[in-house]
Amino acid sequence: MLQRKITLQEAEIPTHWYNIMADMPNKPLPPLHPGTQQPIGPEDLAPLFPMELIKQEVSAEKWIEIPDEVRNLYSLWRPTPMFRAYNLEKALGTKSKIYYKYEGGSPAGSHKPNTAIPQAYYNRKEGVKKIATETGAGQWGSALSFACKLLGIECEVFMVRVSYDGKPYRKIMMNTWGATVHASPSNLTNAGRSILEKDANSPGSLGIAISEAVEVAATHDDTKYSLGSVLNHVLMHQTIIGLESLKQMEKAGDYPDIVVAPFGGGSNFAGIAFPFLQNNLTGGKKIRAIAVEPTSCPKLTRGVFRYDFGDTVGMTPLIPMYTLGHNFIPSPIHAGGLRYHGAGAIVSQLLKDDIIEAVAINQTECFDAGLLFSGAEGIIPAPEATHAIAEVIRQAKRADEEGISKTILFNLCGHGHFDLSAYEQYLSGKLVDYEVSQADINASLAELNTPAI
Repeated sequence: MLQRKITLQEAEIPTHWYNIMADMPNKPLPPLHPGTQQPIGPEDLAPLFPMELIKQEVSAEKWIEIPDEVRNLYSLWRPTPMFRAYNLEKALGTKSKIYYKYEGGSPAGSHKPNTAIPQAYYNRKEGVKKIATETGAGQWGSALSFACKLLGIECEVFMVRVSYDGKPYRKIMMNTWGATVHASPSNLTNAGRSILEKDANSPGSLGIAISEAVEVAATHDDTKYSLGSVLNHVLMHQTIIGLESLKQMEKAGDYPDIVVAPFGGGSNFAGIAFPFLQNNLTGGKKIRAIAVEPTSCPKLTRGVFRYDFGDTVGMTPLIPMYTLGHNFIPSPIHAGGLRYHGAGAIVSQLLKDDIIEAVAINQTECFDAGLLFSGAEGIIPAPEATHAIAEVIRQAKRADEEGISKTILFNLCGHGHFDLSAYEQYLSGKLVDYEVSQADINASLAELNTPAI
């Protein structure tokens, strides 16, 4: 295991994660057992997760201490920088101030190692030999492969086929860190085979890949499962982003009126927004927190709030969430990390209580924003990150139209170096928008036989 001396930068890394559950006016409903549909207990989750992560999943403690070994590994790239986007402001001609927290400097190139490292750490502490997981565009799979390599654990990744085929360098990155990677749906699991029997050319989805990874973990005693978003403990680990941001904004002598982040399952958005929402819930602040999803997978803006499975086959616990239905297969947009049918329980409850906001944006507008940002600030953003940039531009223009100035902070969650084929399609005019029809949403929701809320 990599050992590093305590450095000045490590001393600046937060010592605790923030658990927003402690401050929420309405706690999320409990997850239900997929078979009995009764509230689950720790013993129900034990086949999939190490006990320490199960404790964090149900914890109502406000602050959870970050183990020294995890902070030591975080110091490979944390704290991450925050920048004021002066050149973007100039390009827009806006009076508003725009800041971004840049998570693309991690070894895996995104924010995902913030939870991959602690998840691998807690698994290793319990003697787990292998972790199975899923990945969409490859950011999460890369992050967990990296974490498992550092902590001496095997890693098996089921990668959504449309990304597996379209982003081969992500797969190679995972292989370089020692992970085994399969295109999902695959013939290796009952879940994958059942999907392929219905559609031999299925592009896959995160829900399908989750089913395959969960099946592998549930049927092998030496293997646990790891999820890169949605779950409470995952969102909590990511709050290190917002906690650092609070300190950095304080050093800048500023504070945001609006916090923006892309939204797939919730880790990106929660990571930067939750620590600021703490000040809304307990400190009298009134920032707006906006989650930005693709129009092709609009669970927050057009889904329903009810219990649903986190995977396609129905192996995971039932989670109270905004969902498009666990059978929903999103269009093959390039923001693969946002192609997920449901939202985490905490984020769903916050939206239901009008504590946060959500918008959906087409991918061409997002790539327009990404190109503008890369020309102004020099960083080519991941397709997921362009969703936040597009909403930031909307908010800045709206403020200018109203004759006011806003301070806007967003999470630039990763770079787009492995997504250049998407930019090639955009630049050649081949990129098209996918906006799911209401008929398709209704058809997916009609298949749900899960408990209503």
